[in-house]
Amino acid sequence: MAAAAAGLFGARARAARYYEGPVSDHFDGTVFRDPHGASPKSFADLARWWSARGNGADWPDWAPSPHRDRPPARVTGTRLRISFVGHASFLVQTGGHNILVDPVWSERASPFGFVGPRRVNDPGIPFADLPKIDTVLVSHGHYDHLDADTLSRLVAAHGPRVITPLGNDTVMADHDPAIAAEAFDWHDRVELSPEVAVTLVPLRHWSARGLLDRNKALWAGFVLETPAGRIYHVSDSGYGDGFRFREAAERYGPFRLAILPIGAYEPRWFMRDQHMNPEEAVQAFRDCGAALALAHHHGTFKLTDEAIDAPVTDLRAACAAARIPDERFKVLKPGEVWEL
Repeated sequence: MAAAAAGLFGARARAARYYEGPVSDHFDGTVFRDPHGASPKSFADLARWWSARGNGADWPDWAPSPHRDRPPARVTGTRLRISFVGHASFLVQTGGHNILVDPVWSERASPFGFVGPRRVNDPGIPFADLPKIDTVLVSHGHYDHLDADTLSRLVAAHGPRVITPLGNDTVMADHDPAIAAEAFDWHDRVELSPEVAVTLVPLRHWSARGLLDRNKALWAGFVLETPAGRIYHVSDSGYGDGFRFREAAERYGPFRLAILPIGAYEPRWFMRDQHMNPEEAVQAFRDCGAALALAHHHGTFKLTDEAIDAPVTDLRAACAAARIPDERFKVLKPGEVWEL
């Protein structure tokens, strides 16, 4: 209990920085920021939202997926196999390399084991059925993306390479020194194998683990270079004026696939700067120029006010309005697989 409380109130953040390095256009020596983004909402705004949360839609206590995946050991050549674990977690298999993105197998996305957003369906891949994991990508420090307990399990079972933006390696090592994460800055490229590489790219978001460590660690999306083509994975991001998505296309495209968040977007006055809604996700799809898109960040953890099925319903309406066929912007349930 004391350890959990220390995490919430940022005991480590009071004592030291997560990262020390040169000042840049997005790091002032203490905290990170997106020069094309917006500051996180204030605690007063948070209190205003929470005080009105009775207006939010109710979610079911349990909404199981009918699917369960048992992946192959490897996927070779130019094939691409993507399995949706749930919320923001994926297994990407291509070029003989197995990559987990933002793996969360814990019951709650929370610093506490007894309170906080609780999953309403099981992970789409039972942990014991994972193939040998070569690389884990962790986009930022929010609890629905950086699940330290799951990372400890993965390191113990698979010994993967863990790649993350600056400062999040400190968070992981504080939890478990065995998590020897490698931390990188925006636009850093990392070779994962002779056939696969990843580049960390800017997004319009922010990061925190507690109340006193806002933006002391960096956040990022990922561009994966694979034999199956380039994949643009957007973790959490607001849309803004679309600059970050056009920038990605110009600097790192063309993309065969964009993996885009569609959930956790209501109320808009609070969420606009940090989470896209489905209509904005469709615009981001167009801006980045990808041939195909895959949705995530929906249907597992109730983080905001919209109904459990609203992101998918709103996405289908937005795609129809933009004349984008459903098969070009796919939605999976946990345990479903898309093979290209």
